[in-house]
Amino acid sequence: MMEQPLFGRRLKELRLARGLSQASLAGSEISTGYLSRLESGRRKPTERVVAYLAKRLDVDRGAFEVQPSGTSLAQALSLASSADGDESIEALMTALEQSDEGDPLLRWQALWLVSRRWRRLGDKAEELACLEQLDEIAEELDLPELRCRVWASLARCLRSMGEVNRAIEVAGKAVRLAKEAHLSLPDTGAALMALVAAEAEEGRLPDARAHADELVELVGESGGVLQAEAMWSAATVRFRQGDQDGARAHLERALEGFDSHTDLTLWVRLRLAAASLYLQSSPPLVDRAARRLKEAEAALGFVGTPLLNQELLTLKAHLAFEQGGHAEARALLDELHGDELWLTYRDRIRLGVLEGRLLILEGHMQQGLKQLKELGEEARRASNVDLAAEIWRILAQALESAQSAG
Repeated sequence: MMEQPLFGRRLKELRLARGLSQASLAGSEISTGYLSRLESGRRKPTERVVAYLAKRLDVDRGAFEVQPSGTSLAQALSLASSADGDESIEALMTALEQSDEGDPLLRWQALWLVSRRWRRLGDKAEELACLEQLDEIAEELDLPELRCRVWASLARCLRSMGEVNRAIEVAGKAVRLAKEAHLSLPDTGAALMALVAAEAEEGRLPDARAHADELVELVGESGGVLQAEAMWSAATVRFRQGDQDGARAHLERALEGFDSHTDLTLWVRLRLAAASLYLQSSPPLVDRAARRLKEAEAALGFVGTPLLNQELLTLKAHLAFEQGGHAEARALLDELHGDELWLTYRDRIRLGVLEGRLLILEGHMQQGLKQLKELGEEARRASNVDLAAEIWRILAQALESAQSAG
């Protein structure tokens, strides 16, 4: 029988690497609940289940085996940093768990690579665990560059999980450190971007606007990833302030000036962001959104991850709704709910709003209204002012339509 929790971690990694949902992998032989307990390490797998899962994943049984304990952390790190596949990262994770290597710099490098992997896959809980370990090591090493980088990454992760107040605190520390230590443009820019995103999520739009303008001025015409992300950050703040024209101008500038050969994943994310902005515009710019989604979908075959695929499906559901394809929107929602959601807090709320609107159109008026009210209250409690206002506006329109129909 294979050891837990290492078996569960490998099982989850193999499933995510193939873009499979828990329901898809479970098939007809085991339940998704049982599969979830296997992945979390709460249940030990039987030989029959191991053979079944190996067949479903099209791997040899040995893919689940624990790596030899003789593999040093330095060796695993060298292999992982010089390879593109997931197998080397899996071996690195095993080496981290089994190694008693005392060199903090070595452990930092290993954990940083692992955290990037979890971020790419969209597993925020695993990413957060890595980043919190990195924060401890950075404090021990007392290198300002490392402390700034881990704080910026930690703030982004916390924001996407809905822990916005803590994200602002951590991002603020990163910005202050970057300025005091005169860190590089990429480090200072990354810290500012994390702060802008967290402040915008909290509804501190004047502060977010000031920091976004500072960010745009800082990066200037540097080009590449940093300038594209700075323009994206500025666009997000302007949109939440109601400046839709300014937001579109900044985001389209990022789209036009960024080459897919530089970073294909960011190229896709920019198009998903543009589609989201167009769909939230008043009135929704449906044709523009459809074009950007088509571009993104064509590239996802090369850089697709569970998170990016879910973001695409979510936006396609919103697009179908705006185009009057309510049955298609419902089908896409059902597909999303059949899997563990990796979406950010804000995107999950907006997905719930869409479902509430669909329930109302499908004749489940009270259920839909109740869902919208609960989501509005949740957004208000989270100090997501603009999101709460959007939900209350949708709720008011639904009530008005119900009264008219009555």
